[in-house]
Amino acid sequence: MGNYRNFKLVYYFVAQATARTGEEQLEKEITFFERYMRPDKVYLERFRGGVFASEAQVEMCKRVFEKHGVEVAGGLTTTMPTPEGDEPKQRLFDTVCYNDEKMLGQLTEACAFLGRHFDEFIIDDFFFTNCTCEKCRKEKDAYNASHGITDGSWKEYRLSLMEKVSRETIIAPAKRENPNIKITIKYPNWAESYQQTGYNPKAQRRLFDNIYTGTEARDTVTTDQHLPRYLSYSLMTYFENMWPGHNGGGWFDPFDLHITEQYLEQAYLTAFSKPKEMMMFCFQALVNRMNVPALGFQLDRLDDVLDHAGKPTGIRCYLPDDSQGEDNVQDFLGMCGFNVVCTPYFPEDAEVMLLTRAAACDEDILAKLDRFVSAGGKAVITSGFVEVMLPKGLSAMTSVSMNGRKARCSLYRVEQATRPVTVTYPRGCEEITIPVCEFRNNATWAVVKAAGGEESFGLLLMDTYGKGKLYTLTIPDSFPDLYKLPREVLTRLRRELNTAVYTDSASGTSVFTYDNDSFILYQYVTSAAQPDSIHIHVKGKAEKLFLPVQKKTLSPLYAKADETVFEARTMPGEYVLYQIVR
Repeated sequence: MGNYRNFKLVYYFVAQATARTGEEQLEKEITFFERYMRPDKVYLERFRGGVFASEAQVEMCKRVFEKHGVEVAGGLTTTMPTPEGDEPKQRLFDTVCYNDEKMLGQLTEACAFLGRHFDEFIIDDFFFTNCTCEKCRKEKDAYNASHGITDGSWKEYRLSLMEKVSRETIIAPAKRENPNIKITIKYPNWAESYQQTGYNPKAQRRLFDNIYTGTEARDTVTTDQHLPRYLSYSLMTYFENMWPGHNGGGWFDPFDLHITEQYLEQAYLTAFSKPKEMMMFCFQALVNRMNVPALGFQLDRLDDVLDHAGKPTGIRCYLPDDSQGEDNVQDFLGMCGFNVVCTPYFPEDAEVMLLTRAAACDEDILAKLDRFVSAGGKAVITSGFVEVMLPKGLSAMTSVSMNGRKARCSLYRVEQATRPVTVTYPRGCEEITIPVCEFRNNATWAVVKAAGGEESFGLLLMDTYGKGKLYTLTIPDSFPDLYKLPREVLTRLRRELNTAVYTDSASGTSVFTYDNDSFILYQYVTSAAQPDSIHIHVKGKAEKLFLPVQKKTLSPLYAKADETVFEARTMPGEYVLYQIVR
């Protein structure tokens, strides 16, 4: 594939540096990267924030990178200040006002330049709009009036606007200069907000040549974004399943993370999704930083691991286009050891599917769910999905109801999957608050319950329906409270929901499964993380687990009729690939 067997390693070079760097300085900085890693490609930016690098500077940078054997593509960031002499417009991050002819003119020229000088370019993830100037408000109101939209919202107008801008202002000028140019749109990590700002994958994947995925993580406590780190994997699976073969890669950066291992985790999880490219943003932020030697050491180890990984598999989480609801709850579950992969298409062939509140945005979801489960499927619905769908007919499939009650709980009742049935009562270290999912005894069955005082409440409820099973999973009011569930509770939930493999472990260890009977275990680095002894439950019979990178073998601890159990040791920050030998 390039300098690595399983992916291309690429970096991004921002316009401010393209405009100002000297050849000697650039040579020196490239040499720093080459000391620790083997870059294959660079995306060289000409325009960002109103900075136009000169043609001479662009060509000099291209020449220097190519001298080092690095493939050069173009880059574009659609941010700019208000044109000189015009009245300033309020815009977060200086995103473009797409009703401003001067701004559109600058953007058109930037894209034409890229068409003349490159055969490929990528758009950084500021290709959205939040402008609410007078012209934008008038255009939105006119659009809404003509389309019967009466709530004053921006969603449909901005989706339509950015589809038009994609065609007319980005793609058309570039392709007039170079009909064969390939244009990639990069989508940011805040997927459940796309439609509010005009990101439109449903339309744009029919317009652009490729897509790209933002896999940036952030410190979830001290920074603005609250995105669980599992997103660096799940969002990659979402876009790969959206347009198979056209997800160009994952893009991560060193910003707003205070622990080096957490920077590296972005690369690990991106790699676990089997990307075409691993993008380091950006050259200037990484030069002479310790992140680079640390990452360089890991890249060869990741390459060795990916030699043995197949296509990602797992619980299929359905996130329709333009959907929002229970933001990123699938990633909080991923942080708890549920092997979730995402798709924008209803996964009618799934072994297990997960429907969160976002799935309720599909107007036909209830009919699809009914067909899937009644035919023998296994579906997990969250309490958020239940709340939205009960008034729409979900009661045909379950006795669960929700009446706005809340409960604070720290004691749990776990019905183990044993014959005869045994029940255990683990206690959590902290109380959590959950919505109360009421249900009718013996119409719906409680697999796991949470207790408060003399009352108990469903945490995992099961309904039989037709030939299949429907599970309701109660989600705490604060999603990170999932991490506080006792190990025994999480293990029981994973046993019921995971595909192929599940672990007996606390939260903070993820399982990534593949279609060639391999899987990766990774324990996240946190201030509280400690090495752990865990049990790995392989569904079905297994002779042994083989660790192909370490050239080691694990023998079974014991076997049951329906699973084989192994014991392993996990270490924060370490990832291990296992192959199941049956």
